[in-house]
Amino acid sequence: MRQKSPSSDTPQLGGVLETALYVDDLVTARDFYGETLGLELVTEVEGRHAFFRLGDGMLLIFDPVTTVEPPAPDDALPVPPHGATGPGHVCFAVDADDLDAWNAWLERHGTPIEADFHWPNGARSVYFRDPAGNSLELAARSLWFDDA
Repeated sequence: MRQKSPSSDTPQLGGVLETALYVDDLVTARDFYGETLGLELVTEVEGRHAFFRLGDGMLLIFDPVTTVEPPAPDDALPVPPHGATGPGHVCFAVDADDLDAWNAWLERHGTPIEADFHWPNGARSVYFRDPAGNSLELAARSLWFDDA
């Protein structure tokens, strides 16, 4: 079903600033996202989270057990409890010409490719899993955007 366009007085969203995935082993996840995928680790709290810079946004990796706990009344960061169960999904934007190099890189680092798919619009997606089982995808922006 196609959504109607927002009215002219609807405040505009600027994009996705952060995306969160949940893992059962933060150390393994930190190594995978930092070393295998080459993301810059911005901050981490042992046993709770590791946050990575990803282009104009952030990828937040959380331990789901700790994020469902409400903050203490005197906590300086009163973020409400949140979390998810089961594998999540993130699609990373890459240059279409780099997909073969990514496939080779992931294979060399022991990360099997689950699917290498060409969409009807000509875009290509490569799917693989992080160590926690989250579904990760690499694709050019042309998957969704004509101006890419």
